[in-house]
Formats: sequence, structure tokens, C-alpha cells
Amino acid sequence: MDYTGQIRALADLLRRHERNFSLTGAGVSTESGIPDFRSPGTGLWTKFDPMKTATLSALKKDPAAFYKINLPRWTAFTGALPNDAHRGLARLEKMGLLVGVITQNIDGLHREAGSRCVWEIHGHLRTCHCMQCGHSYPFSFLVEQVNSGQNPPRCSQCQGVLRPDVVLFEDRMSDDFFKATRALSGCQLMLVVGSSLQVYPAAELPGFAREVVIINREPTPWDEQARLVIHESAGRVFRDLLAELGEPLGGQQAG
Repeated sequence: MDYTGQIRALADLLRRHERNFSLTGAGVSTESGIPDFRSPGTGLWTKFDPMKTATLSALKKDPAAFYKINLPRWTAFTGALPNDAHRGLARLEKMGLLVGVITQNIDGLHREAGSRCVWEIHGHLRTCHCMQCGHSYPFSFLVEQVNSGQNPPRCSQCQGVLRPDVVLFEDRMSDDFFKATRALSGCQLMLVVGSSLQVYPAAELPGFAREVVIINREPTPWDEQARLVIHESAGRVFRDLLAELGEPLGGQQAG
């Protein structure tokens, strides 16, 4: 099947089913200028070992070093704008063709694009909290401390070390993950967009769906089982998909 046929088939699948969800990974945000994790040469995990630097143990052992390594890549998201993939998913929800988006990303771009039903299973960068007393702060409070020379950032209530509300390696999964697994009951179609499906337990979520569509530049472990596999940029796919559905996105993609 050629690319045009794939877009028509995807539109048909969305119209045919009622409980459609999307699972998104880092690849959905690369067109917004945010690097993914595994792309050769540019992926974040080719530059540092996340099992040594992005873990709960690393934060507790040497919080200053943890923030020195991780904060620059998190603050690099500042100013990133949703691209056509984010906007396309929000439009599908508005059209009633998508229940919601389950995302592995912490950049908040799905919400910014207008998606209303979003499960951020790896957390987000809107807030942080004290590991000692639990007091919550805006994430900017943490950033301002580190940028002014206070590293590690500390709680104004008890001087405990602050941590972002993201899921680190060794953390328990977020409440959103468990809410998402419950919401997926009866899922008929899952669009996996920009995810390598190599990080667990998120990689298990396509198993909840009756049919799976993969939209990703690189192969994934689910390609052979998927109903449809489109190896193309997510932005292009959603521009063409919405045009096929009679709801063209218009405008230009971010990045």
C-alpha cells in the first residue's frame, strides 16, 4: 500500500471505530525542536546514560550533579510550540474521533495544542515538590533557584531538596498511568505516534487495543502486529490525515 492509501486507510479506521486513543512518545515533539532519545547522533540518550543520571538514586545521592546534567535539557523545552501532530490529535478529539491522548512526554505540548483529555504518564514540568515535606511549587521556582546559584534547589518551608513532578527511573509510575490503563478498557484503536515502544511499562499499552496503528520514522517492536504502519514524520501524517477527513489543519508546522 502506498502512502496515500495508508492515509485513506487510517481515516477509515478512525471513522469505523468509536473508542480510539493515541499513545505518543518523544518523536511527536521533534518537529517542535525537542530532541528525542534514541536517534543516532542527536538522541538525548546517545549523550548521557539515563540509568546513571536520570534516576531517583542519582537525585538522592548527588542532587547538585543531577540538576547540573538534567535541568538544561528540561529548560530547553521553554518556548517550544505545538506542531501539526499535536494540533492534529487535538482536532481529532474535537471531532469525536479520539477519546484522548496518553503521552510519555513531559513537555506539555498536547495540552497547549488544545487536547483536553491527556494522560501524562511520565509526569510534567509544570510543578515540583519537596522530597522531605511534600510542599508543592511551580517548576519555575526550582529553575530560578538553580539559575541564581542555589543548587540543589530547596524548599522554603523545611529546606528539603526539591524534585520535579516527572517520573524518573526507579520511580513508581504516575497516577495518570493507572488512570490511562483503566480508561483503555474497550479500546478499539490505538494510534502510536512517535514512540519507539521500548520503555516499559508504557510499551505494554498497545496490548489494550483491538487494533494498533504505528506512526513512527523508525521500526518498532509492534510493527508486525500492527494493522497499519506508516514510517513518516508525524506532522506530515496528521496534515494529510485531517485533509482526508475534510478538516485541514492549515498554517505551518512549528520548527
